[in-house]
Amino acid sequence: MKRFALIPLVIFVLILLNGMYVVKEPEQAIITQFGKPVGDPILTPGLNFKIPIIQKVHRFEKRFLEWDGDPNQLPTRDKRFIWVNTYARWRITDPLLFFQRLNNERGALTRLDDILDGETRNAIAKYDVVEVVRSSNREAEVGELVADDETTLEQIKRGRGDIRMEILANAQTRTSDLGIEILDVEFKRINYVAEVQRKVYERMVSERQRIADRFRSEGQGEAFRIRGEKDRELLKITSEAYRKAQEIKGTADAEATRIYAKAYNRSADTRSFYEFLKTMESYKVTLDKESSLVLSTEGDFYRFLKESNPR
Repeated sequence: MKRFALIPLVIFVLILLNGMYVVKEPEQAIITQFGKPVGDPILTPGLNFKIPIIQKVHRFEKRFLEWDGDPNQLPTRDKRFIWVNTYARWRITDPLLFFQRLNNERGALTRLDDILDGETRNAIAKYDVVEVVRSSNREAEVGELVADDETTLEQIKRGRGDIRMEILANAQTRTSDLGIEILDVEFKRINYVAEVQRKVYERMVSERQRIADRFRSEGQGEAFRIRGEKDRELLKITSEAYRKAQEIKGTADAEATRIYAKAYNRSADTRSFYEFLKTMESYKVTLDKESSLVLSTEGDFYRFLKESNPR
């Protein structure tokens, strides 16, 4: 009997617990009765009460939520096709309106697909590809020059940042009655389609080849200039060295001549010895091992030999 008496108490406790609910810090909630919202949204965390069983709690995120779009092939104003991949951050600002219009996050993401993809397509179609891929009118760097001497990149009026803000503003106006707010939209990636990508790569290769040829030509010109200066300096050093060598030889020859003349003007014996040495030097220069010599008795060489051996 006591066991059966506890059953109503347990049922009462369960019903009482069903009438209480806790809203956590990152949550907001609404109460529905028979599928229809009742009362105001609960935006602050804490313990709350509802009618047990009849009423139901629907919880929604208060934190920032993510929308990640799929890559889409979009045409630009200048008839170029590019792949555009975007993502966004959004939040639920009015849980009651959000529940009435979108019901849950899955419904919200589906609606955001339509809104953000559509606004992105509309914005990209209004601008040339150069304005979509660039964000400012900066000066071209050395490796990006595309003219012969100097050039500037093509000027843009808007740029990627302005296009992104345009998409964000247009999308926010379309979500104002959905109980959500789009906080930010960003381009995750922008890329050319295969055909355009190939043409861009070909142009990049040709431009880099042209720049390399220009640098190579300038290097060859500088090399020729350095070689010319080297040859000129070498010729100058060689001629100067030859001049000094000739001066030294001339001075030595003059000194030798002076010494020979001085020796020749001495006594007859000294002069005869001098003549003998000079004759021997001349034979040493003019004759080699393969030469044959026929001497006359009247020659100086024979005379010197005869005088050295009177017998």
